[in-house]
Amino acid sequence: MVKSILVVQGGGRAHGNTAQLVERFCAGARDAGHEVEVVSLIKNEVRGCLGCNACRFEKPCIQKDAFNDLVPKIRAADLIVFAAPLYFWTIPARLKAFIERFYCIAQRDPNPPYGRYEKYPVHDSALLMTAADDNFWTFELAVAYYRQAIVNYIGFNDRGMLLAGGCGSTNDGPQIDKTDHLEKAYEFGKGIYPL
Repeated sequence: MVKSILVVQGGGRAHGNTAQLVERFCAGARDAGHEVEVVSLIKNEVRGCLGCNACRFEKPCIQKDAFNDLVPKIRAADLIVFAAPLYFWTIPARLKAFIERFYCIAQRDPNPPYGRYEKYPVHDSALLMTAADDNFWTFELAVAYYRQAIVNYIGFNDRGMLLAGGCGSTNDGPQIDKTDHLEKAYEFGKGIYPL
């Protein structure tokens, strides 16, 4: 069955490690027959939540940026892939701002599970990240945020993660091609929905 996949690229250089990882993931997913769209938060500005509550329970956000245009894409996607380089041991500010703005697609829920205050449209999700370092703790904070905010709180169904560490020094340009991460990304995309 063909799935609609929205990849949200939350940072990185135009042809950097993250962009290459996303490209290979998308190639695999397309080869498996899925529809894939990539949205760059560098090209589509999404500012952080103001906490004003004007959007509460499915009203549009009052901020005039790209997020309101992205809401129909978010709603239509079967899978939302969060993709970013590691910045200061967690996800970049652009991607966090995008996630914060999900507040305006929350729906009223009289019996919210797990301590939530509301419910969100249910989607599948995945995480793609790159980093120069490759220590056992390199992605710990980013993974914890993804699991807590996206999976536990918003309630998305996790389809997996590809944490591509060891992509070289940030001063020496992209070096992901010297690893096996691009091949893994292709296989991840191709097998994200097993036939």
